[in-house]
Amino acid sequence: MSEERYGEFVLVRRHGDGGHVAELALDRPKAMNAVSTEMARSVGAACAALGADSGVRVVVLTSTHERAFCVGADLKERNSFSDADLVRQRPVARGAYTGVLEIPVPTIAAVHGFALGGGFELALSCDLIVADGTAVVGLPEVSVGVIPGGGGTQLLPRRVGAARAAELIFSARRVEAAEARELGLVDELVAPGTDREAALALAARIAGNSPVGLRAAKRALRLGHGLDLRAGLEVEDAAWRSVAFSGDRAEGVAAFNEKRKPEWPGE
Repeated sequence: MSEERYGEFVLVRRHGDGGHVAELALDRPKAMNAVSTEMARSVGAACAALGADSGVRVVVLTSTHERAFCVGADLKERNSFSDADLVRQRPVARGAYTGVLEIPVPTIAAVHGFALGGGFELALSCDLIVADGTAVVGLPEVSVGVIPGGGGTQLLPRRVGAARAAELIFSARRVEAAEARELGLVDELVAPGTDREAALALAARIAGNSPVGLRAAKRALRLGHGLDLRAGLEVEDAAWRSVAFSGDRAEGVAAFNEKRKPEWPGE
């Protein structure tokens, strides 16, 4: 396993043969991973680097803190801001959330403990969320005079529907693990202390598939969401055409017929 640090608060680990699974670890334990300006900048930089790396097939977003995934924006830092400071910080903060959202390969959040506000929005920006029994999630922004600004008002209704998202955002309530799974706020619920292990295991299974196929499938899923069926099928067709004549497609068919494990060229 190799490691690379982005700034002080973000650690990237590469797992497995070939390093096809990348773990992006939030590593600001003294502040329960509260997202400061510096941390947001580092998250954005790490996401850009991982997205540009053709060897990466899956990204897992984790936390090094024992009791929290991420408690959201650094309100202590925000308390010292002037209005001009807040305006200047906004594109940096957005860069962290859109950075995760725009990673072109499958992404999995491994959540334990508190995932609140911007912390939950980082998880929502991933394709899948694995949570353990200690997880507590929510978007409490209206309770401190703002709104979810890391994608929450758009990502949450896409997961759970408009009315359920409205109830959760307007009430600012925290949701514990069992209810979060029942409502679809998280996708898989695992035993306490096993969220990272479970997410990495899922990532390893996904990473065994064609890297060309994975990127195209994610592109079709993301671009097609919200379109009418006819337009969505056109998005799918364009993604299919991008892989139909690829080396991965040729290798996948050959490996299937030869009853062996594919050796993906990744092109």
